Amino acid sequence: MNKVTIISIIYAIGILIGALFLGVWAAETTIVKTMAVFIWTIIFLVALFFADKNEKK
Repeated sequence: MNKVTIISIIYAIGILIGALFLGVWAAETTIVKTMAVFIWTIIFLVALFFADKNEKK
């Protein structure tokens, strides 16, 4: 598997763990949980950028 696929799978697993076990999508979501999801998405986007950049070399 290439790096982009692996990164995408790890991101999806992280979102599912956040949804099911941490209650990110619960009715009473705090700002900390919301920021955690945003940070996780930012890490995902940065990882995709670098994986794609290194794949083109």
